[in-house]
Amino acid sequence: MFFEQDRNKLRQFYIDSWNKRRNNQPLEPLETLVASVIEHHPEYHSMLEDSDNALTSDYTPELGETNPFLHMGMHIAIHEQLQTNRPEGIIESYQLLLNRVGDTHEAEHRMMECLGEVMWKAQRNNTVPDEQEYLNCIKRLP
Repeated sequence: MFFEQDRNKLRQFYIDSWNKRRNNQPLEPLETLVASVIEHHPEYHSMLEDSDNALTSDYTPELGETNPFLHMGMHIAIHEQLQTNRPEGIIESYQLLLNRVGDTHEAEHRMMECLGEVMWKAQRNNTVPDEQEYLNCIKRLP
């Protein structure tokens, strides 16, 4: 379900996961991860609670808008990377960054800069993301 290509279905999954957490309903493992990421982003709570707007809003960088679903999705991607150690060495790179930063959420935000850059380059060049470039970028983060 999480790899759904339909934007509205994916967004609905976030909304449903958040509603279940707020209503103390049982969550599937992926819903738990999504709800946990949402909990760390109170700035998105009201947006998710207005499901009609959440489903239809376009977030355009040209207007200085951040797509909250993309942002949270990148957090989820990093969690998945850390659970699987894929790319190989990501756990070690994360631990080094975490030791410097001292906060897991901030470390993830910094890693997202590298992830976004590597994904953008891969899309621009029509190639697979360069895992070594990604790991090197994380190691260079302040």
